[in-house]
Amino acid sequence: MYFKKIVGQKCYLSPINEEDYEKYTEWVNDMEVAAGLIFASNLIGPEAEKLTLERLSIDGYNFAIIDIKKDELIGNCGFPKLDQLNKAGEVGIFIGNKDYWGKGYGQEVLKLLLDFGFNILNLHNISLKVYSFNQQAIKCYKKVGFKEAGRIRESKFIAGKAYDEIFMDILDKEYESVYINDIVGKKLQK
Repeated sequence: MYFKKIVGQKCYLSPINEEDYEKYTEWVNDMEVAAGLIFASNLIGPEAEKLTLERLSIDGYNFAIIDIKKDELIGNCGFPKLDQLNKAGEVGIFIGNKDYWGKGYGQEVLKLLLDFGFNILNLHNISLKVYSFNQQAIKCYKKVGFKEAGRIRESKFIAGKAYDEIFMDILDKEYESVYINDIVGKKLQK
């Protein structure tokens, strides 16, 4: 069961349902999906994934990504790191269902996360990390407004080749709300 916490045109963000552990287990063990993630080298079974989802569902701000037309789980996203004192957060996004790759879902999910981060969590800076081989993701992040803030050179080795870890960020003043300002505006009109 899913709940519409933050709603876009193509998808919505819902609290994570830990009963989806079998689908996530399938995704995290698909090397094409997991290659750019920190746990790519881990062997993850259903019980471990269920525990991970249980933790994610109660710790912090983590969401399931749900296709709005089919009510189908396609991945998850959230804020794995928050520094409320300095108004900074790090976002992560994972689209496990490859049928949804390259169709604009990642951009929409990031916009919804940024809206939540800047307008509900009152963050000033939101960052992310990506490996240099993941050009599709980098292009997506730039379209949303992220800028490269730095990199650690040759920090990731895959198949004998070294790749940079790129740090990107966006500030609240560089982002325009796609959802939450509309809700506030409607409340003010009443």
